Amino acid sequence: MNAESDGRDEVVATTTADPATGGADDERELGSRAPQYIQARRTLHLSWQVGVFVVGLAVVITGIIMLPLPGPGWVVIFGGMAIWATEFVWAQLVLRWTKRKLTEAAQRALDPKVRRRNLILTTVGVVIVAVLLGIYLWKFGLVMPWKITE
Repeated sequence: MNAESDGRDEVVATTTADPATGGADDERELGSRAPQYIQARRTLHLSWQVGVFVVGLAVVITGIIMLPLPGPGWVVIFGGMAIWATEFVWAQLVLRWTKRKLTEAAQRALDPKVRRRNLILTTVGVVIVAVLLGIYLWKFGLVMPWKITE
């Protein structure tokens, strides 16, 4: 990536062709997505960045709270990262890395050898759980935690 200064002591990175994909990188440039009117005024841009950070932080914290509770915790966390990525280069880079890793994992999961291995491991796991459940039921029987006869 080439870095250029835009005159406000910020670094704006330009995208280049990705040799792994063989084509041009169609992702947007790194940097702020704030409107030009806001970017032209330093104080307003700083306030914009603080607002984006606070909103993104609230969304990420909500996602973290949802991890042990019912709800789509990881989806909300990545939503907060996407909010941050509208303004901060580090969040854009994290999201690009995450998207790349998810794409690689999806491609690996579609490999027939990996699918066969996963199917075998799942079958072995289910058999082990069924045997352990059978042993438990044989030894202790099926006892309800409440008394139905009363």
